[in-house]
Amino acid sequence: MGGLSSESPGVHPLLMAQNVESQIHLIIGSNSLSVARCSKCIDAGAIPVIIAPPNGEMAASLSQKIQDGSVRWIQREFEDNDLSTLGRAEVDGYVDAVFITAGANNHLNSHISKLCRGLRIPVNVVDASELCSFSLLSTYSDGPLQIGVTTSGRGCKLASRLRREIASYLPPGLGTAIEILGSVRKRIWEEDVSAAPSTSFHFEVGDDDSEAQKHTFNSLILPEHPDVAKTRRMRWLSQICEYWPLRRLASITDADMEKILAAYKEAKTADISDAHGAHEEKRGQIILAGSGPGHPDLVTRATYHAIKTADLILSDKLVPAPVLDLVPRRTEVHIARKFPGNADKAQDELLDMALAGLRAGKRVLRLKQGNPYLYGRGAEEYEFFRAKGYSPVVLPGITSALSAPLFADIPATHRGVADQVLICTGTRAAWRRAGTAQLYSHANSGVPYGTSPASIAGGVINYRCPGRGTFVETSLATRYSLRSR
Repeated sequence: MGGLSSESPGVHPLLMAQNVESQIHLIIGSNSLSVARCSKCIDAGAIPVIIAPPNGEMAASLSQKIQDGSVRWIQREFEDNDLSTLGRAEVDGYVDAVFITAGANNHLNSHISKLCRGLRIPVNVVDASELCSFSLLSTYSDGPLQIGVTTSGRGCKLASRLRREIASYLPPGLGTAIEILGSVRKRIWEEDVSAAPSTSFHFEVGDDDSEAQKHTFNSLILPEHPDVAKTRRMRWLSQICEYWPLRRLASITDADMEKILAAYKEAKTADISDAHGAHEEKRGQIILAGSGPGHPDLVTRATYHAIKTADLILSDKLVPAPVLDLVPRRTEVHIARKFPGNADKAQDELLDMALAGLRAGKRVLRLKQGNPYLYGRGAEEYEFFRAKGYSPVVLPGITSALSAPLFADIPATHRGVADQVLICTGTRAAWRRAGTAQLYSHANSGVPYGTSPASIAGGVINYRCPGRGTFVETSLATRYSLRSR
Protein backbone atom coordinates (compact mmCIF):
# COMPACT_ATOMS: atom_id res chain seq x y z
CA MET A 1 0.00 0.00 0.00
CA GLY A 2 1.65 3.21 -1.12
CA GLY A 3 1.77 6.31 1.06
CA LEU A 4 2.90 9.91 0.76
CA SER A 5 6.59 9.00 0.87
CA SER A 6 7.05 7.62 -2.63
CA GLU A 7 10.14 5.52 -3.28
CA SER A 8 10.09 6.38 -6.98
CA PRO A 9 12.78 8.96 -7.82
CA GLY A 10 11.42 12.31 -8.94
CA VAL A 11 7.86 11.57 -7.76
CA HIS A 12 6.41 14.12 -5.35
CA PRO A 13 2.95 14.62 -3.81
CA LEU A 14 0.59 16.90 -5.72
CA LEU A 15 -0.02 20.08 -3.72
CA MET A 16 -3.36 21.82 -4.12
CA ALA A 17 -5.75 24.23 -2.42
CA GLN A 18 -9.18 22.62 -2.08
CA ASN A 19 -12.55 24.18 -1.34
CA VAL A 20 -14.03 22.02 1.45
CA GLU A 21 -16.87 24.28 2.54
CA SER A 22 -19.81 22.27 3.98
CA GLN A 23 -17.95 18.98 3.62
CA ILE A 24 -18.17 16.33 6.36
CA HIS A 25 -14.80 15.43 7.85
CA LEU A 26 -14.68 12.38 10.10
CA ILE A 27 -12.18 12.58 12.98
CA ILE A 28 -11.51 9.34 14.84
CA GLY A 29 -10.21 10.06 18.34
CA SER A 30 -10.65 12.79 20.96
CA ASN A 31 -7.13 13.73 22.00
CA SER A 32 -5.31 17.05 21.64
CA LEU A 33 -4.49 16.33 18.00
CA SER A 34 -8.21 15.95 17.34
CA VAL A 35 -8.66 19.51 18.58
CA ALA A 36 -6.13 20.74 16.03
CA ARG A 37 -7.81 18.77 13.24
CA CYS A 38 -11.23 20.17 14.22
CA SER A 39 -9.89 23.72 14.20
CA LYS A 40 -8.37 23.23 10.74
CA CYS A 41 -11.65 21.85 9.39
CA ILE A 42 -13.74 24.64 10.92
CA ASP A 43 -11.38 27.33 9.59
CA ALA A 44 -11.76 25.84 6.10
CA GLY A 45 -15.57 25.76 6.34
CA ALA A 46 -15.91 22.00 6.77
CA ILE A 47 -18.06 20.26 9.41
CA PRO A 48 -16.05 18.01 11.76
CA VAL A 49 -17.63 14.87 13.20
CA ILE A 50 -15.82 13.22 16.13
CA ILE A 51 -16.13 9.49 16.77
CA ALA A 52 -14.88 8.52 20.24
CA PRO A 53 -16.29 6.57 23.21
CA PRO A 54 -17.61 8.66 26.14
CA ASN A 55 -15.16 7.12 28.60
CA GLY A 56 -12.09 7.94 26.54
CA GLU A 57 -9.67 10.86 26.64
CA MET A 58 -11.35 14.19 25.87
CA ALA A 59 -9.44 17.45 25.54
CA ALA A 60 -11.08 20.35 27.39
CA SER A 61 -11.06 22.63 24.35
CA LEU A 62 -12.70 19.89 22.31
CA SER A 63 -15.49 19.60 24.88
CA GLN A 64 -16.07 23.33 24.50
CA LYS A 65 -16.36 23.04 20.71
CA ILE A 66 -18.89 20.22 21.15
CA GLN A 67 -20.95 22.31 23.57
CA ASP A 68 -20.84 25.26 21.16
CA GLY A 69 -22.26 23.05 18.42
CA SER A 70 -19.35 23.59 16.02
CA VAL A 71 -18.35 19.92 16.38
CA ARG A 72 -20.61 16.88 16.36
CA TRP A 73 -19.66 14.03 18.71
CA ILE A 74 -20.74 10.42 18.14
CA GLN A 75 -20.10 8.68 21.47
CA ARG A 76 -19.01 5.20 20.44
CA GLU A 77 -16.25 3.29 18.69
CA PHE A 78 -15.76 3.52 14.92
CA GLU A 79 -17.90 1.29 12.70
CA ASP A 80 -17.14 0.47 9.06
CA ASN A 81 -20.45 1.84 7.77
CA ASP A 82 -19.67 5.27 9.28
CA LEU A 83 -17.74 6.01 6.10
CA SER A 84 -20.85 5.63 3.95
CA THR A 85 -23.62 6.89 6.26
CA LEU A 86 -22.36 10.02 8.06
CA GLY A 87 -21.70 12.12 4.97
CA ARG A 88 -23.69 14.58 2.89
CA ALA A 89 -26.74 13.60 0.86
CA GLU A 90 -25.13 15.14 -2.25
CA VAL A 91 -22.48 12.40 -2.19
CA ASP A 92 -24.81 9.56 -1.19
CA GLY A 93 -23.85 9.71 2.47
CA TYR A 94 -20.12 9.17 2.08
CA VAL A 95 -17.85 11.31 4.25
CA ASP A 96 -15.47 13.63 2.42
CA ALA A 97 -12.29 12.98 4.44
CA VAL A 98 -11.08 10.96 7.40
CA PHE A 99 -8.52 11.88 10.06
CA ILE A 100 -7.23 9.16 12.39
CA THR A 101 -5.63 10.73 15.46
CA ALA A 102 -4.94 7.56 17.46
CA GLY A 103 -1.32 6.45 17.90
CA ALA A 104 0.57 4.60 15.19
CA ASN A 105 0.16 1.30 17.04
CA ASN A 106 -3.62 1.41 16.96
CA HIS A 107 -4.79 -1.77 15.24
CA LEU A 108 -7.67 0.06 13.55
CA ASN A 109 -5.42 2.38 11.56
CA SER A 110 -4.51 -0.05 8.77
CA HIS A 111 -8.06 -1.35 8.55
CA ILE A 112 -9.66 2.10 8.28
CA SER A 113 -7.03 3.30 5.81
CA LYS A 114 -7.72 0.32 3.55
CA LEU A 115 -11.47 0.93 3.69
CA CYS A 116 -11.02 4.61 2.81
CA ARG A 117 -8.79 3.86 -0.15
CA GLY A 118 -11.30 1.36 -1.46
CA LEU A 119 -14.03 4.01 -1.27
CA ARG A 120 -11.74 6.76 -2.63
CA ILE A 121 -12.09 8.74 0.59
CA PRO A 122 -9.01 10.84 1.45
CA VAL A 123 -7.47 9.56 4.68
CA ASN A 124 -4.81 10.93 7.02
CA VAL A 125 -3.25 8.82 9.76
CA VAL A 126 -1.03 10.39 12.40
CA ASP A 127 2.60 9.21 12.41
CA ALA A 128 1.98 6.74 9.60
CA SER A 129 2.65 8.35 6.24
CA GLU A 130 2.45 4.95 4.51
CA LEU A 131 -1.24 4.78 5.48
CA CYS A 132 -2.06 8.31 4.32
CA SER A 133 -3.46 9.38 0.97
CA PHE A 134 -3.01 13.05 1.91
CA SER A 135 -1.34 15.18 4.56
CA LEU A 136 -1.96 18.64 5.99
CA LEU A 137 0.76 21.16 5.30
CA SER A 138 2.44 23.36 7.85
CA THR A 139 0.72 26.59 6.89
CA TYR A 140 1.01 30.34 7.30
CA SER A 141 -2.08 32.46 6.63
CA ASP A 142 -2.55 36.19 6.19
CA GLY A 143 -5.99 36.92 4.79
CA PRO A 144 -6.21 35.38 1.31
CA LEU A 145 -2.51 34.50 1.39
CA GLN A 146 -1.73 30.92 2.38
CA ILE A 147 1.72 29.36 2.31
CA GLY A 148 2.16 25.64 2.95
CA VAL A 149 5.27 23.54 3.49
CA THR A 150 5.54 19.77 3.49
CA THR A 151 8.40 17.30 3.84
CA SER A 152 6.22 14.53 2.37
CA GLY A 153 5.99 12.77 5.71
CA ARG A 154 9.72 12.73 6.37
CA GLY A 155 10.05 15.43 9.02
CA CYS A 156 7.12 17.54 10.20
CA LYS A 157 9.23 19.54 12.68
CA LEU A 158 11.51 20.69 9.88
CA ALA A 159 8.46 21.71 7.84
CA SER A 160 7.28 23.88 10.73
CA ARG A 161 10.67 25.53 10.98
CA LEU A 162 10.79 26.22 7.25
CA ARG A 163 7.32 27.72 7.42
CA ARG A 164 8.41 30.05 10.22
CA GLU A 165 11.51 31.08 8.29
CA ILE A 166 9.46 31.88 5.19
CA ALA A 167 6.84 33.77 7.18
CA SER A 168 9.49 35.86 8.96
CA TYR A 169 10.75 37.10 5.59
CA LEU A 170 7.34 38.36 4.48
CA PRO A 171 6.46 41.98 5.25
CA PRO A 172 3.41 42.64 7.44
CA GLY A 173 0.26 43.65 5.64
CA LEU A 174 0.82 41.49 2.57
CA GLY A 175 -2.57 39.81 2.95
CA THR A 176 -4.35 43.17 2.91
CA ALA A 177 -2.39 44.17 -0.18
CA ILE A 178 -3.50 40.97 -1.91
CA GLU A 179 -7.11 41.84 -1.09
CA ILE A 180 -6.62 45.27 -2.68
CA LEU A 181 -4.87 43.89 -5.77
CA GLY A 182 -7.57 41.25 -6.14
CA SER A 183 -10.38 43.79 -6.06
CA VAL A 184 -8.50 46.02 -8.51
CA ARG A 185 -7.93 43.09 -10.85
CA LYS A 186 -11.65 42.26 -10.79
CA ARG A 187 -12.52 45.87 -11.50
CA ILE A 188 -10.07 46.10 -14.41
CA TRP A 189 -11.39 42.86 -15.83
CA GLU A 190 -14.95 44.13 -15.74
CA GLU A 191 -14.11 47.57 -17.16
CA ASP A 192 -11.38 46.78 -19.69
CA VAL A 193 -10.66 43.13 -20.34
CA SER A 194 -14.17 41.81 -20.92
CA ALA A 195 -14.60 44.37 -23.72
CA ALA A 196 -11.22 43.73 -25.33
CA PRO A 197 -10.60 41.19 -28.10
CA SER A 198 -9.19 37.95 -26.71
CA THR A 199 -6.20 38.23 -29.05
CA SER A 200 -5.02 41.34 -27.21
CA PHE A 201 -4.44 39.32 -24.03
CA HIS A 202 -1.60 37.05 -25.00
CA PHE A 203 0.06 37.77 -21.65
CA GLU A 204 -0.89 36.01 -18.45
CA VAL A 205 -4.04 37.13 -16.65
CA GLY A 206 -5.16 33.73 -15.39
CA ASP A 207 -6.31 32.84 -11.90
CA ASP A 208 -4.13 29.74 -11.52
CA ASP A 209 -1.47 30.32 -8.86
CA SER A 210 0.61 27.49 -10.32
CA GLU A 211 1.12 29.27 -13.65
CA ALA A 212 4.67 30.44 -14.18
CA GLN A 213 5.52 33.61 -16.07
CA LYS A 214 4.79 33.00 -19.75
CA HIS A 215 7.17 33.88 -22.57
CA THR A 216 4.67 36.54 -23.73
CA PHE A 217 4.63 38.35 -20.37
CA ASN A 218 7.10 41.01 -21.55
CA SER A 219 6.18 40.81 -25.24
CA LEU A 220 6.37 43.97 -27.31
CA ILE A 221 3.17 46.03 -27.70
CA LEU A 222 3.69 49.33 -29.47
CA PRO A 223 1.83 52.44 -28.22
CA GLU A 224 -0.03 52.74 -31.51
CA HIS A 225 -1.51 49.23 -31.14
CA PRO A 226 -5.33 49.61 -31.51
CA ASP A 227 -6.10 47.60 -28.38
CA VAL A 228 -3.32 48.94 -26.16
CA ALA A 229 -5.63 51.30 -24.24
CA LYS A 230 -7.91 48.41 -23.33
CA THR A 231 -5.10 46.22 -22.04
CA ARG A 232 -2.79 48.81 -20.49
CA ARG A 233 -4.10 48.66 -16.92
CA MET A 234 -4.18 44.86 -16.73
CA ARG A 235 -0.65 44.65 -18.11
CA TRP A 236 0.53 47.16 -15.53
CA LEU A 237 -1.17 45.27 -12.69
CA SER A 238 0.59 42.09 -13.80
CA GLN A 239 3.90 43.95 -13.86
CA ILE A 240 3.28 45.29 -10.34
CA CYS A 241 2.77 41.77 -9.00
CA GLU A 242 5.87 40.48 -10.77
CA TYR A 243 8.42 43.24 -10.20
CA TRP A 244 7.54 45.44 -7.22
CA PRO A 245 9.41 44.60 -3.98
CA LEU A 246 7.21 42.78 -1.48
CA ARG A 247 7.70 45.53 1.10
CA ARG A 248 6.38 48.09 -1.38
CA LEU A 249 3.46 45.84 -2.31
CA ALA A 250 2.58 45.30 1.35
CA SER A 251 2.29 49.05 1.91
CA ILE A 252 0.03 49.71 -1.06
CA THR A 253 -3.29 51.39 -0.34
CA ASP A 254 -6.60 51.82 -2.11
CA ALA A 255 -5.61 55.42 -2.81
CA ASP A 256 -2.39 54.24 -4.50
CA MET A 257 -4.30 51.90 -6.78
CA GLU A 258 -6.92 54.53 -7.60
CA LYS A 259 -4.16 56.88 -8.73
CA ILE A 260 -2.62 54.20 -10.94
CA LEU A 261 -5.99 53.21 -12.40
CA ALA A 262 -6.90 56.80 -13.15
CA ALA A 263 -3.56 57.56 -14.79
CA TYR A 264 -3.70 54.53 -17.05
CA LYS A 265 -7.42 54.88 -17.77
CA GLU A 266 -6.75 58.34 -19.20
CA ALA A 267 -3.48 57.24 -20.87
CA LYS A 268 -1.55 60.01 -19.16
CA THR A 269 0.77 60.35 -16.22
CA ALA A 270 -0.49 61.64 -12.91
CA ASP A 271 0.28 65.27 -12.17
CA ILE A 272 2.38 65.20 -9.03
CA SER A 273 3.57 68.78 -9.21
CA ASP A 274 0.34 70.46 -8.08
CA ALA A 275 1.34 70.29 -4.44
CA HIS A 276 4.46 72.31 -5.19
CA GLY A 277 3.13 74.73 -7.79
CA ALA A 278 2.28 77.49 -5.35
CA HIS A 279 5.69 77.42 -3.66
CA GLU A 280 8.79 79.24 -4.68
CA GLU A 281 11.14 77.06 -6.71
CA LYS A 282 14.04 75.58 -4.74
CA ARG A 283 17.25 73.97 -5.94
CA GLY A 284 17.64 70.27 -5.29
CA GLN A 285 20.25 67.72 -6.30
CA ILE A 286 19.90 64.91 -8.85
CA ILE A 287 22.02 61.75 -8.66
CA LEU A 288 22.17 59.09 -11.38
CA ALA A 289 23.43 55.88 -9.79
CA GLY A 290 23.90 52.27 -10.83
CA SER A 291 22.84 49.63 -8.31
CA GLY A 292 25.08 46.90 -9.71
CA PRO A 293 24.14 43.37 -10.80
CA GLY A 294 21.51 42.82 -8.12
CA HIS A 295 23.09 41.98 -4.77
CA PRO A 296 23.21 44.64 -2.02
CA ASP A 297 26.80 43.65 -1.17
CA LEU A 298 27.83 44.67 -4.69
CA VAL A 299 26.44 48.20 -4.43
CA THR A 300 29.26 50.78 -4.34
CA ARG A 301 29.76 52.79 -1.15
CA ALA A 302 28.86 55.98 -3.01
CA THR A 303 25.55 54.54 -4.21
CA TYR A 304 24.85 53.09 -0.76
CA HIS A 305 25.35 56.55 0.75
CA ALA A 306 23.08 58.08 -1.89
CA ILE A 307 20.36 55.53 -1.08
CA LYS A 308 20.57 56.30 2.63
CA THR A 309 20.51 60.09 2.23
CA ALA A 310 18.06 60.65 -0.64
CA ASP A 311 14.72 62.38 -0.08
CA LEU A 312 13.17 60.84 -3.19
CA ILE A 313 14.21 57.64 -4.98
CA LEU A 314 13.03 56.91 -8.52
CA SER A 315 13.92 53.30 -9.26
CA ASP A 316 13.89 51.14 -12.35
CA LYS A 317 11.55 48.16 -11.98
CA LEU A 318 14.44 45.72 -12.48
CA VAL A 319 16.30 46.92 -9.39
CA PRO A 320 15.72 43.85 -7.15
CA ALA A 321 14.11 43.85 -3.72
CA PRO A 322 17.33 43.18 -1.72
CA VAL A 323 18.78 46.44 -3.05
CA LEU A 324 15.56 48.39 -2.45
CA ASP A 325 15.49 46.99 1.08
CA LEU A 326 18.45 49.29 1.78
CA VAL A 327 16.12 52.28 1.40
CA PRO A 328 15.15 53.83 4.77
CA ARG A 329 11.45 53.50 5.56
CA ARG A 330 10.98 57.26 5.68
CA THR A 331 12.22 57.74 2.11
CA GLU A 332 9.69 58.21 -0.70
CA VAL A 333 10.18 55.58 -3.41
CA HIS A 334 8.59 55.27 -6.85
CA ILE A 335 9.11 52.26 -9.14
CA ALA A 336 9.18 52.85 -12.90
CA ARG A 337 5.92 51.75 -14.54
CA LYS A 338 7.75 50.34 -17.52
CA PHE A 339 6.69 47.42 -19.64
CA PRO A 340 7.14 46.77 -23.36
CA GLY A 341 5.22 49.40 -25.29
CA ASN A 342 4.98 51.83 -22.37
CA ALA A 343 8.64 52.60 -21.70
CA ASP A 344 8.59 56.14 -23.12
CA LYS A 345 5.55 57.27 -21.13
CA ALA A 346 6.87 55.69 -17.95
CA GLN A 347 10.22 57.43 -18.52
CA ASP A 348 8.47 60.79 -18.94
CA GLU A 349 6.60 60.18 -15.69
CA LEU A 350 9.86 59.56 -13.80
CA LEU A 351 11.42 62.71 -15.24
CA ASP A 352 8.37 64.75 -14.19
CA MET A 353 8.61 63.33 -10.67
CA ALA A 354 12.32 64.10 -10.53
CA LEU A 355 11.79 67.71 -11.64
CA ALA A 356 9.03 68.20 -9.07
CA GLY A 357 11.33 66.89 -6.37
CA LEU A 358 14.23 69.05 -7.49
CA ARG A 359 12.07 72.18 -7.54
CA ALA A 360 11.03 71.36 -3.98
CA GLY A 361 14.69 71.30 -2.97
CA LYS A 362 14.91 67.54 -2.55
CA ARG A 363 17.88 65.24 -3.01
CA VAL A 364 16.63 63.00 -5.83
CA LEU A 365 18.23 59.63 -6.59
CA ARG A 366 17.57 58.06 -9.99
CA LEU A 367 18.44 54.45 -9.18
CA LYS A 368 19.20 52.27 -12.18
CA GLN A 369 20.20 48.64 -12.57
CA GLY A 370 23.81 47.83 -13.41
CA ASN A 371 25.73 50.84 -14.73
CA PRO A 372 23.73 53.99 -15.54
CA TYR A 373 25.66 54.68 -18.75
CA LEU A 374 25.62 51.17 -20.23
CA TYR A 375 22.38 50.99 -22.20
CA GLY A 376 19.37 52.25 -20.30
CA ARG A 377 18.87 55.99 -20.53
CA GLY A 378 21.53 57.36 -18.21
CA ALA A 379 23.12 59.67 -20.76
CA GLU A 380 19.72 60.86 -21.99
CA GLU A 381 18.69 61.68 -18.44
CA TYR A 382 21.95 63.54 -17.86
CA GLU A 383 21.25 65.72 -20.92
CA PHE A 384 17.65 66.26 -19.82
CA PHE A 385 18.58 67.56 -16.38
CA ARG A 386 21.44 69.66 -17.76
CA ALA A 387 18.94 71.31 -20.10
CA LYS A 388 16.76 72.10 -17.07
CA GLY A 389 19.65 73.80 -15.30
CA TYR A 390 20.81 70.98 -13.02
CA SER A 391 24.21 69.27 -12.89
CA PRO A 392 23.64 65.55 -12.22
CA VAL A 393 26.07 63.56 -10.10
CA VAL A 394 26.77 60.25 -11.84
CA LEU A 395 27.77 57.21 -9.75
CA PRO A 396 29.04 54.10 -11.57
CA GLY A 397 27.73 50.62 -10.95
CA ILE A 398 28.90 47.12 -11.80
CA THR A 399 27.28 46.16 -15.09
CA SER A 400 25.82 42.69 -15.58
CA ALA A 401 27.48 42.63 -19.00
CA LEU A 402 30.75 41.99 -17.17
CA SER A 403 29.58 40.53 -13.86
CA ALA A 404 27.28 37.84 -15.33
CA PRO A 405 30.17 36.08 -17.10
CA LEU A 406 32.13 36.33 -13.85
CA PHE A 407 29.33 34.65 -11.87
CA ALA A 408 29.21 31.92 -14.54
CA ASP A 409 33.01 31.40 -14.21
CA ILE A 410 33.66 32.87 -17.66
CA PRO A 411 36.54 35.37 -17.92
CA ALA A 412 35.61 38.24 -20.24
CA THR A 413 39.26 38.40 -21.32
CA HIS A 414 41.88 35.69 -21.00
CA ARG A 415 45.46 35.65 -22.22
CA GLY A 416 45.79 33.56 -25.33
CA VAL A 417 42.01 33.16 -25.64
CA ALA A 418 40.18 36.51 -25.71
CA ASP A 419 41.55 40.05 -25.83
CA GLN A 420 38.34 41.94 -26.70
CA VAL A 421 34.90 42.51 -25.21
CA LEU A 422 31.93 43.42 -27.41
CA ILE A 423 28.66 44.56 -25.80
CA CYS A 424 25.53 44.93 -27.94
CA THR A 425 21.81 45.36 -27.31
CA GLY A 426 18.71 43.65 -28.66
CA THR A 427 16.56 46.78 -28.79
CA ARG A 428 16.73 50.28 -30.20
CA ALA A 429 15.01 53.54 -29.34
CA ALA A 430 11.22 53.46 -28.86
CA TRP A 431 11.41 49.70 -28.26
CA ARG A 432 12.12 48.86 -31.90
CA ARG A 433 13.84 45.49 -31.98
CA ALA A 434 17.39 45.46 -33.29
CA GLY A 435 16.67 42.06 -34.77
CA THR A 436 17.94 38.62 -33.83
CA ALA A 437 19.95 38.38 -37.03
CA GLN A 438 21.86 41.57 -36.25
CA LEU A 439 22.40 40.51 -32.63
CA TYR A 440 23.85 37.17 -33.64
CA SER A 441 25.88 38.87 -36.34
CA HIS A 442 27.68 40.82 -33.59
CA ALA A 443 27.97 37.81 -31.31
CA ASN A 444 29.40 35.63 -34.06
CA SER A 445 31.63 38.16 -35.80
CA GLY A 446 34.56 35.88 -35.01
CA VAL A 447 33.34 33.14 -37.35
CA PRO A 448 34.02 34.95 -40.67
CA TYR A 449 37.41 36.10 -39.36
CA GLY A 450 38.86 32.67 -38.98
CA THR A 451 37.72 31.64 -35.51
CA SER A 452 36.89 27.95 -35.41
CA PRO A 453 33.12 27.32 -35.63
CA ALA A 454 33.61 24.61 -33.01
CA SER A 455 34.74 27.18 -30.43
CA ILE A 456 32.73 26.90 -27.23
CA ALA A 457 30.28 29.74 -26.54
CA GLY A 458 28.28 30.40 -23.40
CA GLY A 459 24.90 32.01 -22.93
CA VAL A 460 24.24 33.66 -19.57
CA ILE A 461 20.62 34.59 -18.90
CA ASN A 462 19.04 36.54 -16.01
CA TYR A 463 22.14 36.73 -13.84
CA ARG A 464 21.35 39.47 -11.30
CA CYS A 465 23.46 38.19 -8.44
CA PRO A 466 25.63 35.17 -7.57
CA GLY A 467 23.82 31.85 -7.66
CA ARG A 468 20.93 33.00 -9.85
CA GLY A 469 20.29 32.66 -13.54
CA THR A 470 20.73 30.20 -16.37
CA PHE A 471 23.87 29.17 -18.23
CA VAL A 472 23.69 27.52 -21.64
CA GLU A 473 26.80 26.04 -23.24
CA THR A 474 26.86 25.94 -27.05
CA SER A 475 29.26 26.69 -29.90
CA LEU A 476 29.85 29.54 -32.34
CA ALA A 477 28.64 27.33 -35.17
CA THR A 478 25.34 26.69 -33.41
CA ARG A 479 24.80 30.36 -32.63
CA TYR A 480 25.79 31.34 -36.16
CA SER A 481 23.28 28.92 -37.65
CA LEU A 482 20.58 30.40 -35.41
CA ARG A 483 21.46 33.83 -36.71
CA SER A 484 21.09 32.69 -40.30
CA ARG A 485 17.61 31.24 -39.90
